Amino acid sequence: MCRNIKTLFNFDPPVSEDEVRAASLQFVRKISGFTKPSKANEAAFLSAVDEVAAVSMRLLFALETNAPPKSREEEAAKARARGAARFGD
Repeated sequence: MCRNIKTLFNFDPPVSEDEVRAASLQFVRKISGFTKPSKANEAAFLSAVDEVAAVSMRLLFALETNAPPKSREEEAAKARARGAARFGD
């Protein structure tokens, strides 16, 4: 999985459309191999981003859990700690 795509389920506050779109863009970039598509491929690329975002939103709103929502700040701190341990300060 692409390291830039973050888990979006079960957070407080809930995921925003912008966050889902950013993750969808990263996913489509990864599988297409394009950071920025050519003009010839731009329509297909943007359509794919829109479709992945729509499906992702439906998935996130359909999922259920009994676990308490995670804190974005705590998860970010954990990620920074993992990064520091992995790459050094």
